[in-house]
Amino acid sequence: MNKKRIKKALVSVYHKDKLDIIIQKLHEEGVEFISTGGTQSFIESLNIPCEAVEDLTGYPSILGGRVKTLHPKVFGGILARRELPQDNEQLSAFEIPEIDLVIVDLYPFEATVAAGADEPTVIEKIDIGGISLIRAAAKNFKDVVIVASQEQYEPLLNLLQENGAETTLEERRWFAKEAFAVSSGYDSAIFNYFDGEEESAFRQAENNAKVLRYGENPHQRGIFFGKFDDMFEQLQGKEISYNNLLDIDAAVNLINDFEDITFAILKHNNACGIASRPSLVDAWNDALAGDPVSAFGGVLVTNAIIDKATAEEINKIFFEVIIAPDYDLEALEILSQKKNRIILILKDNKIKTKQFRSLLNGVLMQDKDLKTETTDDLKVVTDKTPTEQEIEDLLFANKIVKHTKSNAIVLAKNKQMCASGVGQTSRVDALEQAIEKAANFNFDLNGAVMASDAFFPFPDCVEIAAKAGISAVIQPGGSIKDQDSVDSCNHNGLSMVTTGYRHFKH
Repeated sequence: MNKKRIKKALVSVYHKDKLDIIIQKLHEEGVEFISTGGTQSFIESLNIPCEAVEDLTGYPSILGGRVKTLHPKVFGGILARRELPQDNEQLSAFEIPEIDLVIVDLYPFEATVAAGADEPTVIEKIDIGGISLIRAAAKNFKDVVIVASQEQYEPLLNLLQENGAETTLEERRWFAKEAFAVSSGYDSAIFNYFDGEEESAFRQAENNAKVLRYGENPHQRGIFFGKFDDMFEQLQGKEISYNNLLDIDAAVNLINDFEDITFAILKHNNACGIASRPSLVDAWNDALAGDPVSAFGGVLVTNAIIDKATAEEINKIFFEVIIAPDYDLEALEILSQKKNRIILILKDNKIKTKQFRSLLNGVLMQDKDLKTETTDDLKVVTDKTPTEQEIEDLLFANKIVKHTKSNAIVLAKNKQMCASGVGQTSRVDALEQAIEKAANFNFDLNGAVMASDAFFPFPDCVEIAAKAGISAVIQPGGSIKDQDSVDSCNHNGLSMVTTGYRHFKH
């Protein structure tokens, strides 16, 4: 157990919320305090005595506050190994008090950067004394407790309430681990600020680990790192799984590209049904019509508030997750009838602009595909120009194919996805899969449009599409044989536009 009693604490914090409870409890346990500036004044305002760091060191705060605690009488008291006679002799010789608890936080560097501050202001928010205190106290966890952020206030208070001012080695080691998480994340943020777009090294830090039931499969361990609650409010439902999170991410990325009232149903990260309509209930019904079989157990997402009429229709099927900006009270009462359903409110749809994944013996990183084509990006390359309705459908289908696993083909008509071919090794296979699926669900493809995530190396897809009744095509272009597909469109009376943007998704 190796229990140690806290007798003296150094407290130097930027944020003082909830600190008073900690200080009061420590004082009740007979702990003495050393502090600096504003924190010292705060402690004394509680009618609790506090020694100034300046009185301990014999030096005032200098260089505009840049140097306050950086002194042997502070760090010696933290780093001294209590079990070593020579360390204790030096403490005595130099009149250095043992410090058993350090409570500190760091200047808000990341918040300052996020606020758009100028560089001199940002630089001044690089903490020196605080980070040094954290590392010193965490290194000497055998003798010292380190509380490196407000997130550890509650665990410290629980410890004090249960055991008084005594701590075990295991408890001190846990606080040290948390402290190094704080310091490493802080240093990563500073590095990324200086590195900018150079990206000379990969440094990412995420806190708030949530252990999941399992990973992609039951034999795999799964953990989510991040602040899920910042983006979503979970109104009810079972614990969110690893696969749920993948689908939720895909759903949010997809719906973010739509401004019209839109409903989408996703399965294994791909849309199996999606439609845009003036009425939400119509959007839902037409999205479901795209593939009512695959919709079973799917993830539902919309960019509109769900009303009672829509909820009544949704309630007829089994689904895992539903995401919306909000729900009418009557709609929520209907959807809440099955308690395992995960009902989410999307509070903040801001997503990261970088993607990365572990790969081989390293990490692969890229910019997120944030390009959403508009009419300005379309270049008509055929004799025939698409109609206004076809252009709307082409842009609609192109948004979907962007979020579909490659090789991908999407067929759409009147802002409704008729079918898609997903994740095929051949683009011809993807198209034939989509045509067959559309037929299975009784879609008339005459006048429908086709979107491809990448160029056509041969005219075969255009020829197949023409026979199925497709009237217009959107694709990025860029093949050395683009003209073959254009010629096939002209021969078969199809219009084609190119965008110049490929949307592979693997």
